[in-house]
Order: sequence, then C-alpha cells, then structure tokens
Amino acid sequence: MISKEENERLCLVHPGTDMGEVFRRYWMPFALAGELAEPDGPPVRVRLLGEDLVAFRDSTGTVGLVEAFCAHRRAPLFFGRNEECGLRCVYHGWKFDRTGACVDLPTEPPTSRFREHVSITAYPTWEGGGLVWAYMGPPGSAPPPPDYEWLRVPPTHFRISKTLEACNFLQALEGGIDTAHSSYLHNLDITNPNQLRVLDGHPKLELEYTDYGYRYASVRRIGSGRVYIRAYQFVMPFQQMRGSLIDFYGNPSPMPSIAGHLWVPVDDFNTAVYNWAYAPDETAPISDEQWDAYEHRFGRGHDDFIPGTYRLRRNASNDYLIDRDVQKHKTFTGIEGINTQDYAIQEGMGVICDRTKEHPGTTDRAVLAARRLLLEAADRVRRGEPLRGTDPAASRGVRASEVITQEGVPWQEATAAGLEAKW
Repeated sequence: MISKEENERLCLVHPGTDMGEVFRRYWMPFALAGELAEPDGPPVRVRLLGEDLVAFRDSTGTVGLVEAFCAHRRAPLFFGRNEECGLRCVYHGWKFDRTGACVDLPTEPPTSRFREHVSITAYPTWEGGGLVWAYMGPPGSAPPPPDYEWLRVPPTHFRISKTLEACNFLQALEGGIDTAHSSYLHNLDITNPNQLRVLDGHPKLELEYTDYGYRYASVRRIGSGRVYIRAYQFVMPFQQMRGSLIDFYGNPSPMPSIAGHLWVPVDDFNTAVYNWAYAPDETAPISDEQWDAYEHRFGRGHDDFIPGTYRLRRNASNDYLIDRDVQKHKTFTGIEGINTQDYAIQEGMGVICDRTKEHPGTTDRAVLAARRLLLEAADRVRRGEPLRGTDPAASRGVRASEVITQEGVPWQEATAAGLEAKW
C-alpha cells in the first residue's frame, strides 16, 4: 500500500512532474516507422508525456518531431505542407525544419531577419526496431540509443505492433509484469486443468536487481517433480521481456519467440503499448501467417481495431464484448483476446488506479520492485545522478526464457543459457 502522494509521484508524467522528468532522460518510441513511411509524406499527430507534437519525415528521410503549433499565431502544424526539408504552416506560410528553426517567413519583408529569432520546440529522433524514438530531456544530455537484442534482429525474424490503452502507464506496466494473473485472467479453457499456469496458481517469485532494472522468475510446480520456470527481464523505464517458447500445455510454441512490451506514457491518462516479438535464432524466421495468428490470439488482429486507429474494437464502451455464457462454460473471463482481457482489467481500474486501497501479496514482488526503481530514478534525477537502463551496454546482452525442469534446480541455472542474447 502506498500513499496518495507516492501514487501521484509515480503516475503523473506531464511536464514538471517527477516521473515526467525521469522519462525525459530515456529514448522513447513515439510511432511505428510505417506511420511515417515516406519523405515529404503527411505529418502525424503525436502526444507524448502530455505534450502535443507533430512528426514528419523530411526530404532527406529523417524524421522531425516538433511542437504541434506554429510560433506565429499558434496554428496547428498537423495541417502543414511537408516540403523541401521543412514543415510549412498553411495559415501564413511560415516554415520550420526538423530542428525547430524557422527557415522561411514569407509574410515578412525579404530583408527581415525576424526569422533568426523565431523557433519552435523540437526533439532529436532515432530509428530502430521498426520504431521512431525521441529524446525529450535536457539538450546535449541524451544517452546513446538503446541496443536491445530485438533491435539487432533482421526484419524476417522480427515483428512489432502498436495499441493504445485508455489508462495511466503504471497500471498497464504493472499488469504486464504481474505473472500470477495469467493463471486466472488468461485461463482460456476452464474445462482443462492441465494448462501450465493453471496447475499452480500461486507461483513463487524470485527477483534480482541489475544495472538496467531487474530480472525475475516465476516458478510453478506442475507435478511429477517438475517445475515450469518463466524468467523475465524488466528494463527501465517501461519495458518487459518474456519468453514465448512453450504453449499453455507444455508443448513447443507454434511461434517460438522472445517477446515483450514497451508501455509508453502518452499523457497522465493514456498509454501507447508497443508489442514486439522475435525469433530466438536465425533458423526460425517469423512468417506473416504466424504473426497474424499470434496477434489474433492476443486480440490484436486486423479486425480487432477501430478502423484507422490503434484503439481496440472491444473496449469499455461495449464492456469488451464480454460473453457471460462463454465465461460460465468455456473461458475464465468470457472476453476474447489475451490483450483485450488485460485492457478490460487495467482500464477498468480507472484512468489512474487508487493504490492507497490495495493490499499487495507475495506474488506482487515484481510490481513493487518496479515502483521502487521508478521512485529511485526520480530521486536520482533530482540529484543529477545517472539512471539505470540509460547505458546500452547493460541490457544489450539479455533476453528472456522459459523452461520445464526438475524441482530443486535454481532458476538462474535452469535459464542461464536462455537468458543470453544470441543475435
């Protein structure tokens, strides 16, 4: 249980807040690269950490990320013309390049030097892993871009998608790193008790802090002297890595992969979730058919979105299309799609969960550790100290894993080979 003040300190990300300052020290994805597909293409609205921005790919192919309004009379630059290495406001023709500099002022006399004193806020960008990333912190203080294993995988072996969630980033993140809920929320066949995560609904959690965050494991007893171990990575400030190598019944997964999420704060009340997966090695590329089936199972298939958006068709406005008869006879929730089941609970807590009324238990150790590290990061920012996870070398060699082994084998030993990056 935490105080109201601690909860607000953890959750609020708009400019001037503690957590907002933390996130501004990291590179953060703000769009899929495909949303800005071609040079001089249409600008894209971006909202990140409570700031309204516009992204555009200029004539050189480099993405610019600038504030959403023109410096002249605050006209919306989303409607601007993306041309000749700049975004031109359609109200009076003022033009800005991707650094935010004003490069043309057609409403002023040709001899005017007024444009030299005009600029808009702009943030540096970087592309990797099918995403466009931004650094929004103090100028000149950006850490090196990240170097996670999934950023080095060829496109044939890697996939990524995006969804928007109507709640604060922290309850989305906490839902993802909570391993115990999968025994219940994601019980997809209540008539079959032989699902790995159903065989033991109170897994033992073990956790070790690292320079990038922490790694942790859930250990479930599954009978005959065996245990199912799932070893995860939590990489500051908002990423989880997990193994997807074994299906719910202990068989090889139909799409063996290392997978994970990044829960990026749009603002205090909304989160952009980037869902990635990659093949464990070069022998198993991910086909379009495999990815489509994987996304459909999670409720992120082509038909699961409101057309033209990253919002799910099953949402709070229609109670996630819950089927009470299916809930009674087939699945634990009656809600279709693993991802959708998560959203129903996380969004259902309200846009910001009231943690002053909760009672965490023994399976919440990873959740409490994430809160501890985020608050530690806020304190480090105030003291001007380096933050966990900003050094790419600390996390470039890690991945997640899962195994079935004999009881008594330490999880670190059982998963050692699987936790080392191969790409």
